[in-house]
Amino acid sequence: MGRRAAGAAALAAALAGCGVSEGAVDTAEPFAPVYRGIETRLLDENLVGFIVEMEGARGNADVTDYARCAAAQYTLIRGYGFARHVRTRIAQEAGVWRADAVYTISPALPDGVQTIDAEVTVEDCAARGIPTV
Repeated sequence: MGRRAAGAAALAAALAGCGVSEGAVDTAEPFAPVYRGIETRLLDENLVGFIVEMEGARGNADVTDYARCAAAQYTLIRGYGFARHVRTRIAQEAGVWRADAVYTISPALPDGVQTIDAEVTVEDCAARGIPTV
């Protein structure tokens, strides 16, 4: 096992010992998010950046879902059907969570494992009460 893998395994073991898992969602408090807005930036013809902010996130997954919902709706607005996640950076300060996410958008299903069917994702976001663009 390489140094990086050993370090990751040690971190996971330490978190597990604390009853916390990486990316865990805190379910002790009722989930009452405040979605503070979406900023969209066209980086290239089919490369789009999204900055989303929210309060009340339970963890990284909540703010990542917000960015994914924004990307899915934007994909439909542009007349495309699919998106592929490139990267997301997440930060939290004073209770405000911020995600800076980048996606490619395309008319056909792109290669990769982190693809989004925009129409299905927008419907899921609406059902979950997550706003889109």
